[in-house]
Amino acid sequence: MSLGIIGKKIGMTSIFIEDGSIVPVTVVQAGPCPIMQIKSSEKDGYNALQLGFDSIEERKLNKPGKGHQDKVGKGYFRTLREFKIQNVDEYELGQDVTVENFALGEKVKISGTSKGKGFAGVMKKWNFSGAPATHGHHKVHRTPGSIGQMSYPARVFKGKKMPGRMGNKKTTYKNSEIIDVRRSDNLLLIKGQVPGANNSIVYIRKQD
Repeated sequence: MSLGIIGKKIGMTSIFIEDGSIVPVTVVQAGPCPIMQIKSSEKDGYNALQLGFDSIEERKLNKPGKGHQDKVGKGYFRTLREFKIQNVDEYELGQDVTVENFALGEKVKISGTSKGKGFAGVMKKWNFSGAPATHGHHKVHRTPGSIGQMSYPARVFKGKKMPGRMGNKKTTYKNSEIIDVRRSDNLLLIKGQVPGANNSIVYIRKQD
């Protein structure tokens, strides 16, 4: 368990690295994230830090949310997220967590909400091959085929791959490499893709 950071996916680009090769990267605006709450194993049963990100106006918070964030005095934030860590003794309320906690070449885990694709059939969602597109098959070319069982167990098993909503769910990419850390702009350049659409919130944690 290690401290992470909250960020916003800006978009993708590509950069040249030292050996002259070009690398596709995702640009993430990460932090600074003030510590909004400290949880300890003695009081709460586990050690964690709650971080805030994405400033908003006071009027957009309800009274419980405003009262919780007033205790810190660092402003008001749209996104609050807990990160479990081993030891909270070295942190204090209101302390900023920045991209300086990450190093060039470090491996991280990135979580976000994947892009929603809407309702999709089995060929698009599960890569089914479909029915033969020949004589005798009338308008069934993209159907899943039979989904049922025999007289026993006479039901469709749970987890059967079926048409339905595609995307728009929590996704985590592991072993993503940090290509560059731009402290002055609060930016992390991460090799490859990152889940979610541009301007969506992502959570970055060091790889254990």
